[in-house]
Amino acid sequence: MASGSARGVVLGNPAVVAPLCWMAIILDGFDLVVLGALIPTLTDASNGAPWMTTAQATFISTIGLVGMTLGALAIGTATDMIGRRKALIGAVAAFSVMTLLCGFAQGPTSLGIYRFLAGVGLGGCLPTAIAIVTEFSGRSGAGKASTTMMTGYHVGAVATALLGLVLLHTLGWRSMFFAGAIPGLLLLPVMLKELPESPAFLLAKGRPDAARQVADHYGIPLEAPVVDPAAKAEVPLKALLGPAFLRNSVAIWVTSFCGLLLVYALNTWLPKLMIQANYGLQQGLWFLMLLNAGAVVGLLVAGRVGDRIGLRVGAILWFLGGAVFLAALSVRMPIGLLYVMVFLTGCFVFSAQVLVYAFTAASHPPQVRATAVGMSAGVGRVGAIVGPLLGGLLVGMGIGHPWGFYIFAIVGFCGAVALSVARETATSRQRAAGAA
Repeated sequence: MASGSARGVVLGNPAVVAPLCWMAIILDGFDLVVLGALIPTLTDASNGAPWMTTAQATFISTIGLVGMTLGALAIGTATDMIGRRKALIGAVAAFSVMTLLCGFAQGPTSLGIYRFLAGVGLGGCLPTAIAIVTEFSGRSGAGKASTTMMTGYHVGAVATALLGLVLLHTLGWRSMFFAGAIPGLLLLPVMLKELPESPAFLLAKGRPDAARQVADHYGIPLEAPVVDPAAKAEVPLKALLGPAFLRNSVAIWVTSFCGLLLVYALNTWLPKLMIQANYGLQQGLWFLMLLNAGAVVGLLVAGRVGDRIGLRVGAILWFLGGAVFLAALSVRMPIGLLYVMVFLTGCFVFSAQVLVYAFTAASHPPQVRATAVGMSAGVGRVGAIVGPLLGGLLVGMGIGHPWGFYIFAIVGFCGAVALSVARETATSRQRAAGAA
């Protein structure tokens, strides 16, 4: 169906909502690996003074993650105030422009500033995209929709790594930032034309006719503006800290911290951990590829399982499974079996956190949904900062293998325990009834 507008309401093609959100999440995957791919080149001193030192590279990596943390915390709240559509488009625009400027950076200081600001914009992409997809997937498909969306994260990471093999030696390191910015800039006009506003947001803002138009056009149920009592709070964050949601908020935040700590620690240090176990660099890189390949498969399976048995239960089981496989990686075994174990570790560890996002979105009413997912992602980003630092500390002490895997297994177990404390809300019970 052609894109159109009915009294100020964008009515685009229903088939493109999920792909647009998926492409926004690909940008997150790009950011995961782009600086790591460039650091060896930018810190290379073989031809004279390096463009930046290792310490400067570490700081720039960290400040980008700090920006993403702040972006996830701030833009999630803004989304519930200005709408999903504006927040996601604004986040993509900010990230794309700042990444473009990274390609023109004249030194480590300017690169650090641009990376921080790009992170602020990028931090809003994931929670907002998940909030949109959750609502437009209907009550019964939140897990499947969220985990399918997050395959974009790993697709972006793998694509960027492969792109680096082509561009770095031909067009130079600046071309990598241009390659990350241009798709986002091209995506913006399509989003402006096709991306709809949340019917629940329109309803909450006193526009019931517009909300009904969007809901009918996209074939989704129109959720009532207030399902849980805490949704009446004027400030979404205040609602999450109120008695109706506080227990779940703390449980989700602790679980997200554990989940993203594992994701970023493993993506950063798995090859080095395996080298310490005498498997060699070549095999270490293969392990990293298998870990992310397992993540894609795990995401596709986890969402369907979560929709069938419950997102909270699914996430708990996935964290427990991740803990078991992480502990198993500490044991030396035949290389063929180890490949399988690394693949299964990726299946469980990387998709466990996405089930947390899906549970968060599905268990909160529309008025606070994006804020809830944003806070989950924002607190999780703290774990994303701690994970690489913890992995680096263990590797530096020479105890990355086997003790690193034991510690990571404990983190996974803690994530499962924390989420087990969460309880069903009125919204999640309503969604479960709709799925039945």
